Formats: sequence, C-alpha cells, structure tokens
Amino acid sequence: MRYLIVCLGAAMLLTACGNETSNEKKNMDTGADARFDAYKERFVEELWRTHPGWASSVGYHKYDSVLLAPTPAERDKEIAFCNRHLDSLKQFDKNALSDNNKTDRLMIQNQLESSIWSVNEERSYEWNPSGYNVAERFAEILNGTYDSLDTRLHNIGIKLAAVPAYYEAAKQNIKNPTKEHTALAIEQNEGGTSVLETDLPAALEKSKLPAEEKSMIAERAKAAVAAMRGYAAWLKGMKNDSPRDFRLGKALYLKKFNYDIQSGYSVDQVYDKAMKRKQYLHSKMAELASQLWSKYMGTAAKPADSLVMIKQVIDKISLQHVSADSFQASIEKQIPVLTAFVKEKNLIYLDPSKPLVVRKEPDYMAGVAGASINAPGPYDKNGNTYYNVGSLAGWDKARAESYLREYNNYTLQILNIHEAIPGHYAQLVYSNQSPSIIKAILGNGAMVEGWAVYTELMMLENGYGNNAPEMWLMYYKWNLRSTCNTILDYDVHVNGISKEQAIHLLVNEAFQQQSEAEGKWRRVTLTQVQLCSYFTGFTEIYDLREELKAKMGSKFNLKEFHEKFLSYGSAPVKYIREMMLKEIK
Repeated sequence: MRYLIVCLGAAMLLTACGNETSNEKKNMDTGADARFDAYKERFVEELWRTHPGWASSVGYHKYDSVLLAPTPAERDKEIAFCNRHLDSLKQFDKNALSDNNKTDRLMIQNQLESSIWSVNEERSYEWNPSGYNVAERFAEILNGTYDSLDTRLHNIGIKLAAVPAYYEAAKQNIKNPTKEHTALAIEQNEGGTSVLETDLPAALEKSKLPAEEKSMIAERAKAAVAAMRGYAAWLKGMKNDSPRDFRLGKALYLKKFNYDIQSGYSVDQVYDKAMKRKQYLHSKMAELASQLWSKYMGTAAKPADSLVMIKQVIDKISLQHVSADSFQASIEKQIPVLTAFVKEKNLIYLDPSKPLVVRKEPDYMAGVAGASINAPGPYDKNGNTYYNVGSLAGWDKARAESYLREYNNYTLQILNIHEAIPGHYAQLVYSNQSPSIIKAILGNGAMVEGWAVYTELMMLENGYGNNAPEMWLMYYKWNLRSTCNTILDYDVHVNGISKEQAIHLLVNEAFQQQSEAEGKWRRVTLTQVQLCSYFTGFTEIYDLREELKAKMGSKFNLKEFHEKFLSYGSAPVKYIREMMLKEIK
C-alpha cells in the first residue's frame, strides 16, 4: 500500500525511473547477447579449423583443401579445443541471454561435452574401421556448385596428397574392431574408389586447369585409390580372434542417448512409451485388418491370433507394388503429388526455389539405409537437396521382391512423405533459413527425424490417401517401424538380445518383410542410439502440438504451428517447446 501511494504521488518521477530501469535492463541484455554473438562467430570459425571435413559438408569451403590425419595429436587438439570453449561458455550467464542464444549456449555445451566423451570413453575410432572413409568428402566438393570447377579441382588436388597418411593413421588407431564395422569399412572404401576413378577423371576432362596440374591431380588420385584399396585389403587380412562386440552396453548407451537425443524424456521413459505405442498400434491394426479381411482373404477363416490376422492382410496388400526397374521413377512421380496436397490443404509453405533431386544412392553411402536425404548446409542454401534411393540392381529375384513388398504402393508414399515432402526436405530448408547458425550446424537428430515421422501422421490426419483403410493400415505398420526402432535399439545394445529375437520382433510384431528385417538388423549392428531418434522426436513433437492445441483452443492454427516450430532451426524439441510455450503466454 505504501509503495502504491508513493507511486501515485510521483507519477512523472516513477515513469522516468521506470524507463531508465527498463532501458538499463534492455541494454544489459543486449550487451550480453552482443558479446555472445561475437563469441559464436569465433567458436564456429575455430570449429571448422578443427573439423575441416564437417565444414565442407555444411557448405563452408574455406578449408576444402585440408584433410587431417586421425592421429592422437589431432585428438589431443580436439580435446583442448573443447575444454577451452567450455571455459569460455562460463562467462555467459544463460539467464542473461535471449531465448535464441540461451538455446545456442546449451547446444554448444552439449556438443563440446559429447566430443570429449566420444574421444575418452566411447573410443569408436578404435573399434569402428568404417569411420575412416574419404570418398564422401571428395564427392561433396566434386559435385558442388558453389565455386568454379577449376577451383574445386585445385582444392581436391591439395587434399588428395594427404590421403595415404590419413589411412596410415587409421591403421594405427584400430584395435580389436567389430566384425560388422570391419565388413562395412571394406565395402564402402572399395565402392568409394569410383569417386576418384570415374567421377574425378570426368571432371578433369571438362576442366581448364593447366595440363601439369591435371596430371598431378590424376597421379595423386591414383595414390589415394591405392591407399583406400590398401586399407580395405589390410582390414581383410587383419588377425582379430576376439573382436569387440558391436553392442554398446548400458553405461555407454545411456550417455550416448543423452548427448545425441537431448530429449525431455529419459531413455527409460522413451522405451516405456514405445512399448505402449506398440500395443496401441496393434489394436488399431487389428480393427482395420478385420474390416479388410473379406476383401483380401475371401471366405478364409480369420485366425484367432490377431497378429497373425494382421500379417496375412498386410502380406496380401503388399503384393501391390512397383517393379524393380521403376522404383526410382515411381518416387520421382510422387513428389509433385505430395507438393500439391500440402499446398491445397495449406499445411506449410514450401519454397519453390529450393530444388529436390532424386538420384541413385552413391556407392560410398551403401550399406546402412535404403533411402536418405542429403541437404545443402547453411552456407550453401541454394544448393541441391538430394533424395538418395538405394538401387536394386544385382539383387536376386527373391530379395528384390521382398524389398518391393515392404515398399508397396502405400508405404512408398509414406516413405516419400518422410524423406521429402513435407518431411526431411522441407524441414532442412527451414533449418537453413534459421537465424541461428548454431542450430543449423549442431542440428538435433531427434528433432530432424521426429519431424519426418510426425508429418506422416499429420498428412493422413488431413486426408491424404482419402482415408482408405489400406492406407491407414499401412501407416500404422510404418509407424510401428519407428516405434520398434527404439525397442530394437535398446533391446540389442542394452539388453543384449540375439539376432533371432530381433528378427522375431521385426517380422512377427512389426510385420516387416524378411529383407527389411535383415537390413534393420544390420543397421542396429552398425549404429547406436540413432534408431531411437525417430520415435523420440515424433513423440515430443506430437505431445507439444497437442499441448498447444489445448492451451490455445480456437486460436491454434496448424500451418502457423508448423512454420513457427521449424523457424527455430534443428534445435532439440525440449528447447523449442520452452520457447513456444513462453511465446503464447
């Protein structure tokens, strides 16, 4: 009461004081943010000097000619870089920063701590030979459009000189590798030689570089190819009687999950949610399979086991698929259909100036996933986004048929929603437009994958597929894939289940074709935690949407939600949630 009386009696003075205090706070906050923005520029520049290959991959081409050998000295430099910047971060009070910078600070800290943990504890540089592969680094520069061909070839020529030393250092690092990562390293390095034996000579033919430099580049390329093949041969001949188990184990897995996923949920909460989601999907699929039984199974008696019934109906529907030689062409035809639907339903703005190119998956990427997106980095925003499609060439008839049934006429559409529109392609375009370079270069995988999984459901919710029961049944099967990715990854790396148990889960409970299940088993032996990103991100995004709908009521607009959510860049969903909830207050 006394405070109010004083205020009323001295209104003009209070106003002046209030403005002064407000301006002081504003200047203080602006000063903190300005200092942090300047720090981020220094951090990013030093990050690229420490990781030149990463820099090239996101479109920062100042260090394209540099290839660092993976020596202990380089790892020591990385640890020193991380510790130095962790000390620098302490000078910035996150509570004095804007929401955007507060999130950037947290993401930088996570990246630095994760790098130290990776070097000191995970130590995959010792047991994962597939971590050493130069093919993609050269392919990215060779296929780029950011500078003249001659400039790019000049940088390639300098970089090639370091390849033999790179692979010699790799050999020194490897101790007791896993069988699975060794096989992948051999496959990818042997396949990756095509970049230097086929693509590079073709580019040199078109080049206007002096004949001497062309000859030098060609000679260095031969030496690099010999180093790649020599590394593969060395791996083949390596004596390794007691290879490391590919399973990460619980202690390492929990830490990797926290660093890589950065979820608002714990790994145990995510696993429990996935188990409950699997039960929900089974119940929805049983309803639809029962509804479709007579259409596809005629007068045959329904099995008492609902999972058997679901599988039989899915197997019948899966016979509707494209041919092996038209798989990529079918994907290309569906992209404009998806674009038109998104525009018609006003779901999200799609920038028509950002090209999407469907292409055969390059050889150096083979062996992990059958479809993927390669997006230009934040420094190369106008570059092509590539939709990589695995080739079925050379597959035997049974394997190809199994694969095509998995990606039948319905699931192929859901795959394209996920990988392209409005999934990865759209999200990564928005990420590159984010005002925060940190959120673009340190993008959170669970947010990126979660968005793609979320769009699958969102499109069907808005009528894609005309609410056909077949489309919904196949969607539930597809979502079961994301759900079981988490269950599989945790059960394999933490609970140590066998291949037989994993295949049973995928074939009999997730209704996957044998070829898909075998491929997923291979993937879980080669990666850790990444398979959790799909379900975790999806769950967090869907939960956030429903939370905002409940809070905003009639003011909630789906298109505005999508565009606002993506405007924060590829930040962890838990941070985006905080910022969006703060804004609607």
